[in-house]
Parts: sequence; structure tokens; C-alpha cells
Amino acid sequence: MIRLKEDCPTVRLAIRIDREFQRRIDKKWLRSLVKETLAAHGAGNKVELSLLITDDAAVRELNKTYRGQDRTTDVLSFALEADSCGNAPVAFVMPPEEMTHLGEVIVSYPKAVKQAAEREHPVEDELALLVVHGVLHLLGYDHDKPSRRREMRSFERRVLAAFQKRTDQDQR
Repeated sequence: MIRLKEDCPTVRLAIRIDREFQRRIDKKWLRSLVKETLAAHGAGNKVELSLLITDDAAVRELNKTYRGQDRTTDVLSFALEADSCGNAPVAFVMPPEEMTHLGEVIVSYPKAVKQAAEREHPVEDELALLVVHGVLHLLGYDHDKPSRRREMRSFERRVLAAFQKRTDQDQR
């Protein structure tokens, strides 16, 4: 997993939300969620990543093109640095003044809505889970084995609980 120095907390985050979903999603909320995830991981160095909230058709096309799976999914993560099998990022050293580009996270908003209804919780909770999940993939977490799945799920829960607590405090 990538571990970055903690003495330079700069995060450059490019967020794009398809027009049809822009009124439903707060970019500031997304930015805070990503920063919470990076901070919990200890990724405090100069990092950048992109986040796209889009529709099922776009996610399906990306999934088909880059993963060979002709179906939609809830979240895709494309790490900039991957091993030869396309797996999680390989740790590398960057000059201290350079930004480390982690990669791209793409979330299907319609899939988040559907899953939220199935799980009987707010869409915001599902969207938060998917964003955290995607960012963790960029940081090297995976769920390909039971032990790694437990580790990733545990980390997701910790991040989401901390984010919820911070959000609740900010609203007071």
C-alpha cells in the first residue's frame, strides 16, 4: 500500500459530476470525504486524484473497455501506478515537491441510488461508502482475499464513522 509523508497536507482533487446529478451532490461534501479517507490512511503528502460521478452507461463502457466486463458496477478505481497484472498501486518514491497522482475513481450515481434503496439507507450513505471504497483501492487496499476484504471493510467503517462524527460536529 502507498504510504505518503505526513508533513505536507496538500490534496488536489478534480471532481466532475454529470449535469443530471449536480443538484443532488455537494462537491464540498465529496472533497471532505476524500480528504478524511486520505488522512485516515496517513496519505498526507502532496497527492492528487480525480473523482467522477456519472451514469450506468459510462461506468459500463469503462468497465467493458478496461476490465473486460460488459456490465455496470457501482465504483471503478484506476490507480496510476499498478503492477503488471493491473493490481493495486506499487509504492514508489516521488521528489518531495512533486504531486503524487493516485488515479481516478468513477462512481455510478444510479447504482448508488439502487443500492441505497436495497439496503434501506440514505443515498448519501451509499455514495460515501462507494467514494471511500474507490479511494482505498487507489491507496492499495483490495478485497481479493478474505483477510484483505476484512481489512478493507474495517477501514471503510472507521473512515465513515469518523466522517459522520466530523460532519455532525460541523453542523452544530
